[in-house]
Amino acid sequence: METTNTEFTVLLTGEEIARILNVSRAYAYQLMRQQQIRTVKIGCSFRARPEDLATFIKDNSSQVAL
Repeated sequence: METTNTEFTVLLTGEEIARILNVSRAYAYQLMRQQQIRTVKIGCSFRARPEDLATFIKDNSSQVAL
């Protein structure tokens, strides 16, 4: 009997990351390429898990009020 995994993770594109971070698409892909945001490679495409984006945001959050 074959088992199946019913848990799926939504993966974010660079374009979606750019929209969330309010940065350019090129900069979002740069962050992904430099592994500042962990990615998953699918064929020639790179995607990021929402929890990896959340980690990036948390790690880069400033405690200083502007």
